[in-house]
Formats: sequence, structure tokens, C-alpha cells
Amino acid sequence: MKLSRRGFLAMSVATTGSLILGKNVDAREGKYAMLVDLTKCDGCKDEPIPRCVKACRDYNKNRFPEPKKPIQPYWPRKTYEDWSDKRNKIDTLTPYNWIFVQKVNIDGQKLYIPRRCMHCDNPPCVRECPFGALTKQPEGNSVINDKICFGGAKCRDVCPWHIPQRQAGVGIYLQILPKYAGGGVMYKCDLCKDKIKKGEEPACVIACRERLEQQSVFTFGERKTIYELAYRKAKEEGLYIYGDKQNGGTSTLYLSKIPFEKIEKALKENKERFQMPVNVENKIESKFNPIGKLVLASGFLSAAVASIAAFSSKKPKKEEPNEK
Repeated sequence: MKLSRRGFLAMSVATTGSLILGKNVDAREGKYAMLVDLTKCDGCKDEPIPRCVKACRDYNKNRFPEPKKPIQPYWPRKTYEDWSDKRNKIDTLTPYNWIFVQKVNIDGQKLYIPRRCMHCDNPPCVRECPFGALTKQPEGNSVINDKICFGGAKCRDVCPWHIPQRQAGVGIYLQILPKYAGGGVMYKCDLCKDKIKKGEEPACVIACRERLEQQSVFTFGERKTIYELAYRKAKEEGLYIYGDKQNGGTSTLYLSKIPFEKIEKALKENKERFQMPVNVENKIESKFNPIGKLVLASGFLSAAVASIAAFSSKKPKKEEPNEK
């Protein structure tokens, strides 16, 4: 598939706009937050799939990637990330599974931890994406624009929890320079962005409450209310909080009877793919990353992509990887 002129212009405008508008100098607290009470989560152990996981998959299934095959590696890599044959895997984060329930044993006690994007107040993923594909929304969630994401995975590299997951064989890189640029599209939880814009709750929250009613693991609402609830419960019930300080603050708070230092230690000992570091400092110090500064100063990105697109459109079809 070739990149049309209209498609290129749309991408250029979106990218430049994201770079200029989407990266605020200061950390910004969003409108909403979510409390995850681990004292109430049993992992839906008597059901084939945790309710939160099923609800997320059902709600977002029309947005899941459908890669063009055969998928080819892109220089200088000799491999690519393809989860399409493992799309039913629910015990980890993938481009097809944006929340999972992590299980860990600590001092003979089994703990169930719903894991997904933390939606940081000052998200490094947003600040460090060189193409502006990530934005911080007023609601508090960080969102990936799959139309302009090249799958370079910078967002995953700078995320303290390494949350975003890459799927090759999809995205704008296929239309521009598939052998030398990008690697697919990154995917993660966006807190059901369309629902919360309308003041509705994320799918996972609704599904959990349908099962546990007043004992629901998730509580979603105005940020101030959620933070006050978390601090009050922590004080009254002798619980520990996670997410209020990590990475400068997030829109996701966890409560646990077990200190998070112990949880972190257990996850490290188990060599878990996703861990919960307690001491997480936010290292973002400036408004734009170096590439972003270059883009805004010289219009480099638009010119470069325009040249690449023009060059790509002149290639004979036999050179396009999806047709070999």
C-alpha cells in the first residue's frame, strides 16, 4: 500500500501538532484516577478468564492489529515482534491483551495484581516519542495514536514498567520505508478513552463490579476523590499505597496489605517480565527530547517523511515486503 498525499498531509499535521501541543512543560494531573484494591482481588480464580481482562478484550477487539504477512525484519534488526499467533494469551501484556492479572506468592500468601498502564502525571512515553504519537489527555490517560506510530518502542524503553507492546506488520512504516524505518505499532491500555471522555467508566471497572458488587477491586472517579479514598483506607486499614509517588505520581493507585517493597522483591526473584519498582523517579527534565527540538526548529520530520514517501511511491511493487 502506498501513502496517499492526503494520508501524508494528515500524518504530518498530526505529528507536528502532537509535538507542539501534546508535550507540556509541567506534569499535569488528569481529571480521573483509579484505585486498585489488592485486598479484594482473587484473580477471578473460579472463572476461565478474569473479568477485567475479558471486558478489556471485548471492548477493544475491533482495534487489535491485523498484520500483513509475511512480516519482514527491518534493518538493522534481524527479528521482529509478532504476537498475532498468540493473541489469546492472557497472562501477560501483548498488543492483544492490555491488562492482565499477575500472580505472586509472598510469605505463603497468594497475591493477584491487575497490571496495565499506570497513566503517569508526567509520562516519559509522551515526552520521549520522537514522532508525537503519544499524548497526555485531560482525563489523565496517555494515548497512542496508531495512525502515526512507527513502533520504534522508545515509549517502552523509557517507561519504568515497560508497558507498551509492539506488533510488527502494521502501521504507517509499511507505507513509507518498511525495510529501514519503524517496526510496527505500540499498544497499551488507554483507560477506554472514548468512554471516559463521555464521563463513563472503563470496561474493566464495570465488569469487576458486576461480579463483586460493593467489594469491587476497582474504583474509578474524580482524581481528588480517589486519592482521598486511598489515603483514608490506607490509614484506617493499615494498608500500603503504590502509584502516588512513583514516577512523580500517576492516575493509578494500588492498595495492599503487603508492603510493595516485598512485592517488588518477590517479582524480581521470580524474574517476572513486569515488575513493580518502588523507587521510581521521573527523569524528564525538559519539554522536548532532542529529536523533538530538531523537528520543531527545522521542520526536519515533515521534510524527511515527505522525501521518503515520494521515494517509496516510485518503487516497483515487487520491492514491497508484503508482496514478496
